[in-house]
Amino acid sequence: MEDTNPAASSAPDAQPEADELGKLVNEYETKLGEMRDLLLRERAEIENQRKRLQRDLEQARRFANERLLGDLLPVCDGLERGLTVETADVKALRAGMDLTLKALLKVAENNGLKQIDPLGQPFDPELHQAVSMVDAPQAAANTVVSVMQKGYVLNERLLRPALVMVARD
Repeated sequence: MEDTNPAASSAPDAQPEADELGKLVNEYETKLGEMRDLLLRERAEIENQRKRLQRDLEQARRFANERLLGDLLPVCDGLERGLTVETADVKALRAGMDLTLKALLKVAENNGLKQIDPLGQPFDPELHQAVSMVDAPQAAANTVVSVMQKGYVLNERLLRPALVMVARD
């Protein structure tokens, strides 16, 4: 009698198919393991890069003022030299202070700081703070007639407004 059962007739072919499927499963498991390893290495690399960037950012913060402070050292040296002079000559002391102030303002300007000295200019509430209004017949209305304290702008941003007196209408 002949066996007409399709499963039985394909049984000899089933073994090679199972072996092929087993090989494919092993191959895919190997690839999956490789991908997991790659993923873990990439994650570790990203974490290391994040830590490096954090460390670099912290260093940048700590030493951000290095150039400015290095530029200020000659100004400090000038002040110290001026304090060691034992003379009563007010003119010489004033000249030394003037030179030191110029050096300080030059360092500040080189680092983005600009003075606001609005004497004779129209009042600008964005840059000036009016302390009082005064009668000033020789000046136009709303014009700065006196500067009590100069203002400063750092890289186009107001650091401190100028304190001014403004001519009345």
